[in-house]
Amino acid sequence: MIEVANLSKRYGDLPAVRDASFTAADGQILGFLGPNGAGKTTTMRIITGFMPATSGTVRVDGFDVFEQSTEVRRRIGYLPENPPLYNDMSTGSYLRFVARLKGLARAEIAAALERVLETCGLTGVRDRLLGHLSKGFRQRVGLAQALIHDPPVLVLDEPTIGLDPRQIIEIRGLIKTLGAKRTVVLSTHILPEVSQVCDKVVIINDGRIVVEDQLANLTRGRTLEEVFIEAISREAGDGHGAVEGDA
Repeated sequence: MIEVANLSKRYGDLPAVRDASFTAADGQILGFLGPNGAGKTTTMRIITGFMPATSGTVRVDGFDVFEQSTEVRRRIGYLPENPPLYNDMSTGSYLRFVARLKGLARAEIAAALERVLETCGLTGVRDRLLGHLSKGFRQRVGLAQALIHDPPVLVLDEPTIGLDPRQIIEIRGLIKTLGAKRTVVLSTHILPEVSQVCDKVVIINDGRIVVEDQLANLTRGRTLEEVFIEAISREAGDGHGAVEGDA
C-alpha cells in the first residue's frame, strides 16, 4: 500500500532524511520510531504530499505522491502532531467543512459525519466549540477529520502526545480498531505505543532507516526497548547494517 524508495530531503546543507526505503502492506499497522529530530515528521509530511522530497519516490496504492498527488490525497487521512482545528467552530461544523474540502458530495456528508462522530466517540460533543474541548477530545476530532473521507491509509504523527494516561489508552484502542480495515503509519517516539498497537516496526535515526521488520521478529528474545537502543546507538553511517525481515 505504501512504498518509500531512496527518499531524501535536505534543507540547504542539512540532510533531514537520507536515502530512506521501507514499505507498509495493506491492512498493516506500521510503527515509525525514532528519537526526536530523527526525521520522522519530515518523512510523514513527504508521504502525505505536504512537502516535496529532494530525491526518491513514494507510492501509495500504486500512485506516485509527487506525480499523482490528488489521487494520493484521496487515499490518505493525515493527523499531524498539532491537529488543524478552528477553535471558534463546533465539532460538527468543522467536520462538515473538512468533508467539503476533501471533495465529498453534498449528499454524502451527513452520513460521513455520523460515521466519524460514532467511530471517534464524538457524538456527545458534536455541538461544542473546538476551543472548549479537552486535549483528548481535540485529538479525537483530529482523527475524525483524517477519517471523514474514509481513506484506506492513515498517517498519524505523535497522536497521543500531551494526553493523560486514560486518554492515551483510549486513543491507542481507537487506532487498533481503525487498523483492522486500513493501512496505518504511526509515527512516535513512545515505545509502548508501538508494542501495544503495531504489527511492523521501522526505526529511523539521523535520517536513515536502521531497522525494518515485523514486531514479533524483533521482540523474539528481547524487548523493543533493547532493539531501539541498539539501533540508535550505532555509529552514524552504519545504516547498511539495518535489521531486515518480513516486510
